[in-house]
Amino acid sequence: MREDICSIPISEIFEPKDGCPFCRMRDMLEDRMATYITGAAMMEPDVRVETNRLGFCKDHFEMILQRGSRLSVALILESLLMEIGNDIFPDEPKTPLKKVLAAADRRGHSCFVCESLETNMRHLSETVIKLWQNEPEFRELYAAQTHICLPHYSFILSAAQKMPKKNFIPFAAETKRLAKSYLDTVQADTTHFCRMFDYRNKDGDWGNSRDAIERSITYITGRVPSVTTKTEGKNR
Repeated sequence: MREDICSIPISEIFEPKDGCPFCRMRDMLEDRMATYITGAAMMEPDVRVETNRLGFCKDHFEMILQRGSRLSVALILESLLMEIGNDIFPDEPKTPLKKVLAAADRRGHSCFVCESLETNMRHLSETVIKLWQNEPEFRELYAAQTHICLPHYSFILSAAQKMPKKNFIPFAAETKRLAKSYLDTVQADTTHFCRMFDYRNKDGDWGNSRDAIERSITYITGRVPSVTTKTEGKNR
């Protein structure tokens, strides 16, 4: 497959063939952004303006706290808290309550990483679609994926609607196969997991069902559950 500045990261994402490739794409972008924010970009005025304006959601606060030093996160918080104070607790007593409440609501639903992630995922999905249409080798690589999770099934099909119809139909069919076949797999494994708690299946073969709960949740949400379930050693 011919590689250029756009296709190199895409090929790296799709080559592992382990889980949903778009989940890997998202995880790669999140990791890079969290590292970037707490690194040199922390002192770049234009980046700081945006992080102060948008803030971070709970998940991405946790991520930057894991990536950066406590000092770097504290410096980010210092200016962010000041900005929040100016927005929600203005010194001007005549500021309309409606404006203050709108600012508070906006703070509760905005995140610098989420917004950047959405933009970059959209750009990379356009590259995926372009490669699938123009590179037979990438088409084979796409088809060789283990599955596509439910959220990213709708994500990539929505992005692919700009394709010419003659390309969209086979792309949609292949994408559906990858999403539907894995649904069938986790559904069967989850059913088998439940049946293993029947006393008649005592000492039976669990097969691939022991982590069926985690895999099903990941398929439905696109995220690995933070709390793993405990598989009972006995059927009771």
